[in-house]
Amino acid sequence: MKYTDDRRVDTYNDWQLAQKIPINTGFFVEDLRKVELAPWELKGGLGAFINLDGTGGTNDAYICEIPPGKHLKPQKHVFEEMVFILEGHGATTVWQKQGKKHSFEWHPGSLFAIPLNAWYQHFNGQGDSPARYLAVTNAPVVINLFHNLDFVFENDFAFVDRFSPDEEDYFSGKGQMWHDRRRKMSVNFVSDTIGMELFEWKERGAGGKHISFDLAGNTMASHISEFPVGSYKKAHRHGPGAHVTILSGQGYSLLWPEGGERIRVDWTPGSLVVPPNQWFHQHFNSGAQPARYLALRWNSWRYRFAAITTDAPVDISVKQGGSQIEYEDEEREVHDIFEAALAKVGAPCNMGSMVPWCSHKR
Repeated sequence: MKYTDDRRVDTYNDWQLAQKIPINTGFFVEDLRKVELAPWELKGGLGAFINLDGTGGTNDAYICEIPPGKHLKPQKHVFEEMVFILEGHGATTVWQKQGKKHSFEWHPGSLFAIPLNAWYQHFNGQGDSPARYLAVTNAPVVINLFHNLDFVFENDFAFVDRFSPDEEDYFSGKGQMWHDRRRKMSVNFVSDTIGMELFEWKERGAGGKHISFDLAGNTMASHISEFPVGSYKKAHRHGPGAHVTILSGQGYSLLWPEGGERIRVDWTPGSLVVPPNQWFHQHFNSGAQPARYLALRWNSWRYRFAAITTDAPVDISVKQGGSQIEYEDEEREVHDIFEAALAKVGAPCNMGSMVPWCSHKR
């Protein structure tokens, strides 16, 4: 084998640069609906990459926009992709090389995954406004693992164990709740992440609710969390690549490496934050309605994968080998910051029965 230079090859980075669309970096995106896009030849629409520092190179995200009344080009690839609709109404068609095409409609707040290496095409159903979506993929790992773009994008293998053309209700089925696993659901299309019912998760604190999804048999995963007005969740940490997208509410997050300085990001619907690998982070509702977010990430609860993330439970105290800081163990300044944020908007604090030094005891 002949080498023309001695640089270290990063096939994913080279492919990404060749797309000639904006690449957004950092810790945080204030509003995904306002990110600047550019024409993207591969997709046939407009796009931008979102490569935040917290991914650690394990996964990525991109935003794509479909012009009014138009559609994107048919696609397929040997990496997983989850799609969250930010704006617009439309439809997606999915098919194998041989077999029936499956189509389903979507709207803001819809979530679904593309079955691995299946053909798919997105359509904007509105003639007067664009449709925009966020996608999270494991393209960095897959492209660099094989470092052969023809294999990734031109592979004809059909993963019929993940998506069979004969499954009539693949995208229309209600999904399966796993009764032996709390708050777990296998499903391929979630119509309304903003309004769907969630389930209580007492261990995470503040009366929060939660549900986790197994989408299209992926090794990637997603979950929705919600917590009430005047409350905040317990701090915890985990591996890289959790794309936390705000669905509703107003608040902020604190992020910090163990023993390091805290970083604050304020968010509203449409914001995105990706906590870096093993950084503690904590989400605070400082608004007037429940705060809800969608996390698109590594670490499926159903399919074991490489040890990219810690196996330490996120709902057990660090004192007991878990990844969570209990309320009584957090620094008092954390709660003082929260009460100050509430005071600015005239919102009540409802943490009195949970935090020892809360000034709003009930």
